[in-house]
Amino acid sequence: MTLWGSRWASVIDVPETSPPSFVEWSSFPFEGDLRVKKLDDPVAVEPSRRGEDKADCAKCQSPDDAYIWVNENWRVRSMDRPSGLPMVLILESRSHLDLGDLPNMLAAELGVMTVRLERAIRSLDGVVRVHVNRWGDGAAHLHLWFMARPYGRLQLRGTFLTLWDEILPPIPEPEWRENLALIAAWLAEFGGEPLAKPPRIDWKAPSSFEQLIQTIEPEGRPEDGAPGTGRVGAAAPAPQPVPAATPEPDPVPEQAGARQEAASADRS
Repeated sequence: MTLWGSRWASVIDVPETSPPSFVEWSSFPFEGDLRVKKLDDPVAVEPSRRGEDKADCAKCQSPDDAYIWVNENWRVRSMDRPSGLPMVLILESRSHLDLGDLPNMLAAELGVMTVRLERAIRSLDGVVRVHVNRWGDGAAHLHLWFMARPYGRLQLRGTFLTLWDEILPPIPEPEWRENLALIAAWLAEFGGEPLAKPPRIDWKAPSSFEQLIQTIEPEGRPEDGAPGTGRVGAAAPAPQPVPAATPEPDPVPEQAGARQEAASADRS
């Protein structure tokens, strides 16, 4: 057994004589004893990725309402629920193409869309950087990840931001939905259709006119010497009971658009 210690972690059973340098990085999410997995033998034939055939591609089959913004060539989608970072989005080509398959016109548009989406995410309060990632080993259809790093969280800088996204507690859903709507509206300033809507305000209306009046002013008329009328020593009449009213049902919250494919599977 070879055991290497650091202020962050110990790495066991690897052939090198020194631990990997990243265990010393402040952004490394783990501490304690770690064991490196044995490297598998290489395979003779690479397995097919999901959606190699357009007919089986989940991204091609997804309707526009599963996305927060669309135009004729590109679509932007979110996860199906909030995660630890302020925002995580995926930019996809509408055509069934991979990165190296893009014709020159779409390749040029990809550059514009990448910059535009980065600016839109960075416009959110509390976001200082946006990491742009493309892996491409999981799904054949082109998809780029955009991950926002919150301001001041220096420990989240760099390579391990994707891990921190799954470690940190999720941000509040109303804040997340509002941010989605802001980004969709930001992108729509340059064209396309924004599909993410801001969350509804969760409030309850008074169930009767009498209750509404009671919330505006205290019971009693000024001449009765009710509190707040300026008359000293006058007795206010006893409040009359208000018949119990059946409260209105809470407004039904908006349902999130359907999101396709598991995030963890695409992050490969």
